[in-house]
Amino acid sequence: MQGLSSEIWISVRLTVALAATTTVILLIVGTPVAWWLARSRARWKEAVAAVVALPLVLPPTVLGFYLLVALGPDGPGGAIAGLWGARTLAFTFEGLVIGSVVYSLPFVVQPIRNAFEAIGDRPLEVAATLRASPARVFWTVAMPLARPGFLTGAVLGFAHTVGEFGVVLMIGGNIPGETKVLSVAIYDFVETLQWREADILAAGMVVFAFAVILAMTLIEKRMRRAGS
Repeated sequence: MQGLSSEIWISVRLTVALAATTTVILLIVGTPVAWWLARSRARWKEAVAAVVALPLVLPPTVLGFYLLVALGPDGPGGAIAGLWGARTLAFTFEGLVIGSVVYSLPFVVQPIRNAFEAIGDRPLEVAATLRASPARVFWTVAMPLARPGFLTGAVLGFAHTVGEFGVVLMIGGNIPGETKVLSVAIYDFVETLQWREADILAAGMVVFAFAVILAMTLIEKRMRRAGS
């Protein structure tokens, strides 16, 4: 039982590390994408938005399949892995991070884009008339005003990564200490009829999901108060 307990905690730590790493990368990558989608007048920006939103409607197995091909020995992932003597990024923690970033991208980009759009033109124009550079307008005006969107995006990105199953199983498999995250561990425990361990992890995920929903409700209330 001690070994099983250790295995559970390894999966918990791996899941938290994956979710935290993915969320940080998503905030870095998603912010300029969200800003461009909110401010650009390009005719094809909604096509870009549709590409970003694809993971919302694609079956995880379909997305996981193409990610597996891309991360495999014959894809770009294989070429990147070759830089340090490996053959593939599939079935590695780094591969899980890449897949999680792609899969959770719309859950971070959309709230930030909505927050940027809610700012409107007036505050940005006022800052520009005071001779603030575009970069200064972005960092000192847009970013602070869009803070609730960043908070929402961070919470959703983290939570969505924690709950991933289909994509991480396709590109990561079930390697203890490397790719066996919580959702895969629950599946593995059920397959091997270890109901107690599966129940512990499933109950923990229910509590986590409740906490996320509660946090999102509180954030939404705060946004309404700030806007009124």
